[in-house]
Amino acid sequence: MIDVVPETPRTRTLVLDVPEWPGHRAGQHVDVRLTAEDGYQAERSYSIASAPEDSRLSLTVEQLKDGEVSPYLSEELRSGDKLELRGPIGGYFVWDVSLGGPLLLVAGGSGIVPLMAMLRHRNAVLATTDADRHRLPARLLYSSRGWDEVIYRDELTRLAEKNTGLEVRHTLTRDQPRGWSGFRRRIDRMMLEEVAWPPSEQPQVFVCGPTPLVESVAQALVELGHQAARIKTERFGPTGGSV
Repeated sequence: MIDVVPETPRTRTLVLDVPEWPGHRAGQHVDVRLTAEDGYQAERSYSIASAPEDSRLSLTVEQLKDGEVSPYLSEELRSGDKLELRGPIGGYFVWDVSLGGPLLLVAGGSGIVPLMAMLRHRNAVLATTDADRHRLPARLLYSSRGWDEVIYRDELTRLAEKNTGLEVRHTLTRDQPRGWSGFRRRIDRMMLEEVAWPPSEQPQVFVCGPTPLVESVAQALVELGHQAARIKTERFGPTGGSV
């Protein structure tokens, strides 16, 4: 491991140097296995946060109460420690610029991680050529409990300010800072109707987060007329209905 980067009070990013890494697609994940001195093993899946263009592999880990793996990764792991990884894994919940846009991303909590890999990939490509900018507009709707729990908050702001066709909208469901003018409720159909492109634009949609959020967002988008086949979802974590 090369570095540990704090993201929020409950999350941090592990920056890894993986020898002979075969490369990955934005949206894929890896399995992380820990082995105790007595031989007991625990394994969990973590989405890859880094773009395929990055020479280093980044995993963003949210500490889960009573978790077997996340407390160690988020509190005890130090630079120079080694991890056992398997991957990259997954071929369904993936996106690259060759697939085009518009790109609609909806995240809840740490569900932002694989979507951030997509945004970083998009940014890396647009940094080298303007040719695809007109067909790669992107919008992110991100639900968090509070402003201090927005993962990659500063980077998302910088990406949106680059004027490359990326719009970022936040909704804070519990705590809002003074003067907050954004959404302040869980994602619902009305919010999606305001943020999403109309179905006629046929956006590619990726939704990631706790199961209740993912299911309600997917259902609302279908009710709004979006094609179910263009809505890809990924559910994980027990941190459920709090975002």
